[in-house]
Amino acid sequence: MIEIKTSSLSNGEFNRGVFATEDIKKGQLIHEAPVIAYPNDQHHHIEKTLLADYAFEYGINHTAILLGYGMLFNHAYEPNAFYEINFDNHTFEFYAYTDIKAGDEILINYNGDVDDKEKLWFDQDQEQESE
Repeated sequence: MIEIKTSSLSNGEFNRGVFATEDIKKGQLIHEAPVIAYPNDQHHHIEKTLLADYAFEYGINHTAILLGYGMLFNHAYEPNAFYEINFDNHTFEFYAYTDIKAGDEILINYNGDVDDKEKLWFDQDQEQESE
């Protein structure tokens, strides 16, 4: 259903993204990513690494590193997918927000809400650099 390919949206070191290998219907489960959670007071260790840009909030007191393809979905302010946290299963579940065509990149809103247009850290950094 999904695969990792080079993304034109990512300008990081690896330029990867998650792409549909078949048509995916709105509401369909795309991927379940298990989590490795750690207390927020340990996050300063992660901030010294590349992983800091990939970590997710996991409740009030924890942060999570996602396994599987969970950390490879790229961001869009108008995404075609979303995620829900399943605390009972310790997973992030990714669902199609719209119908997704085979070959399309699957995008989530890193703000956690599909309608949240608040600028993210990397967009804020770009704005500051251009000033």
